[in-house]
Amino acid sequence: MSTDEALTRAEELLARLEAVRAELEQLGEGEAGSPERAIELLGELSELAKAVEEELTRAQQEADAQP
Repeated sequence: MSTDEALTRAEELLARLEAVRAELEQLGEGEAGSPERAIELLGELSELAKAVEEELTRAQQEADAQP
């Protein structure tokens, strides 16, 4: 995977992360927010954040490996 591909993937993951964060915020603003759904969303945020970190690390490694 090239540096550009890894960065593009990281951007896509960040967009998904923002969408999940917005859903969590909306859930928190509602009077009858579902605690189960909030826990699901927090888990998803954690997974997405890890995936973004992995892609950024991959992009950095690719950039460092280029002459």
